[in-house]
Amino acid sequence: MRQSRTRELVARGARLLQAARVETPEVDARLLAAWLLDVAPLAVNFTEPPPGFEEKFTQALRRRAAREPLQHITGCAPFGPLELAVGPGVFIPRPETEVLADWVVRKLTGVASPVVVDLGTGSGALAIYIAHALDDARVTAVEASATARRYARGNAERLGVDVTVIAGDMTDPQLLDQMRGQVDLVVSNPPYVPLGPDVGAEVLHDPDEAVFSGADGMDAIRGLVPVAARLLAPGGALGIEHDDTTSQKVQEVVAAHGQFSDVQAREDLTGRARFVTASKVKR
Repeated sequence: MRQSRTRELVARGARLLQAARVETPEVDARLLAAWLLDVAPLAVNFTEPPPGFEEKFTQALRRRAAREPLQHITGCAPFGPLELAVGPGVFIPRPETEVLADWVVRKLTGVASPVVVDLGTGSGALAIYIAHALDDARVTAVEASATARRYARGNAERLGVDVTVIAGDMTDPQLLDQMRGQVDLVVSNPPYVPLGPDVGAEVLHDPDEAVFSGADGMDAIRGLVPVAARLLAPGGALGIEHDDTTSQKVQEVVAAHGQFSDVQAREDLTGRARFVTASKVKR
């Protein structure tokens, strides 16, 4: 049985991406084709290409071979059940962060009208995921970047969820002072990569301020822990994503603050320690 022309083009595209050392060449070639054809990835092999497809597909492949993120080419990033708009100037949400988002939802299930603060929301991924799953949650998303705030607000509006997006620095001691002691859960996927050359080519397309955080990757985390402690109600929960090399340091920072108990390391789906969770002590 003769292969469809689209299948042939995808196979050729995968070889091009493999030569460019893209990590998942077959997957990326198929996703680019699905995006251009406006079909599900599994339907690509059974869809004949319309006029002009080959030229557009070739252009998209060249961009990806130059290590432009797939999400910048398509303009969207999947995050759990959601599709978030992304582009230059906003951090691209990663699949591992879905584990943290799911932990938040499970932690708050059964809590009436929970109050949640997302520190450093970027595209709004965590905040919107939480608001989408818990329709009575009152979610405030804090973001320093004006560009990222536009993406977060646009994503929340397009997906029909109620998230309040505000300008702010996650390490500001006065941040959201009107919510002091009233928050049920603080969550953050802060910048946490140590300064240095060892990052993937695609990461360099993310804003530096959303990726890097000092020589050891801990500057933002050290700053946000006291902010979270001030915002949380007694018994409230904290969840922080971190670099896979800094779990012990993050646990130590949280524990050393003195207002947290039950400090735990949690793993992502590959078994790497990527999150620290804790509870504010009850006095």
